[in-house]
Amino acid sequence: MKLDVLAIGAHPDDVELSCGGTVIKLVKAGYRVGVLDLTEGELGTRGDRKIRAKEAARAAAIMGVAVRENLRLADGEIGADMESRLRLVRVIRSLRPDVLLFPYSIDRHPDHERAHVLCHEAWFTSGLQKVSTRVGGRSQEPFRPRAYYHFMQWYEFVPSFIVDVSAEFDQRMETMRAYRSQFYDPASRERETVLSTPEFMEMIRTKLEYYGDRIGKKYGEPFLSPASLEVRDLTTLNT
Repeated sequence: MKLDVLAIGAHPDDVELSCGGTVIKLVKAGYRVGVLDLTEGELGTRGDRKIRAKEAARAAAIMGVAVRENLRLADGEIGADMESRLRLVRVIRSLRPDVLLFPYSIDRHPDHERAHVLCHEAWFTSGLQKVSTRVGGRSQEPFRPRAYYHFMQWYEFVPSFIVDVSAEFDQRMETMRAYRSQFYDPASRERETVLSTPEFMEMIRTKLEYYGDRIGKKYGEPFLSPASLEVRDLTTLNT
């Protein structure tokens, strides 16, 4: 399968929390988009592997992505060791996305920071001719996505660009509500976390409103590009 964009998160729900609106917008525009969760989120306070896998599948259906996979690295132990890197390289070479979306380098959760390092190193390694990988008994050809952009999680950065997700806002929030075990559910008897408070959903809405306001829209999702971006027509830029 050939993808246009692959969004990678450390845990199921990371992509939905950070760039779910952008994923939905890309799908609506006709692009083939995939999601890769690096772990099953088994160390999370609420839910378990099976519950989170079902929730992730439900969220993927709501977003309309072409594929959602899980690398099944150990939650809390994400690293950029060669074994983990090659597992991710195999996925990149199989799906051949033109663009990767993955976490910013600095975050409250250590797994998010380590996911950043792993994704960056796998992005580079996937293009090396002398790094051999096989899937289903067949050798894979080297392939390196042409670009990658970082999405924002807990800690903020000055965005390189902001995607207008106003039209996708309701659907985006529906994908988050697919994770009933993780977010606000008054019927739950599990221990409360920062994410499960009713205030958390309001915080997400406020954050999207803030970045939407930066571009004169209702809601927006911020991204950071490590490289300068080409502008082909100055008159199409918003000011």
